[in-house]
Amino acid sequence: QVRLVESGGGLVQAGGSLRVSCAASGFTFSMYSMGWFRQAPGKEREFVAGISWTSGGTFYADSVKGRFTISRDNAKNTVYLQMNSLKPEDTAVYYCAADRTGSAYSYTYDYWGQGTQVTVSS
Repeated sequence: QVRLVESGGGLVQAGGSLRVSCAASGFTFSMYSMGWFRQAPGKEREFVAGISWTSGGTFYADSVKGRFTISRDNAKNTVYLQMNSLKPEDTAVYYCAADRTGSAYSYTYDYWGQGTQVTVSS
């Protein structure tokens, strides 16, 4: 059974940092690219960051570039999103997802977690 379980969300003040994690099981993690998406109330789900399973290369949405860092630990079947210099507009439910293509498009992702809430206060 495929599972993606996010953790580490919470409440943080603007300018602060937070790291969210996603533990994967039930599939060959090392052969999947991983992505983080987010969805704020009343808005569509948007891509945040991705990491390729082939090259380990990373890619980011312009809105988080330079502030967020995605990484993975294949030995632990876990992907991380380190978020620094957080802004109130980063408030959203953050989802991790697994994809074979390494894209920024949600429709290419095969597996999704249940999400973790990140709230940034001003």
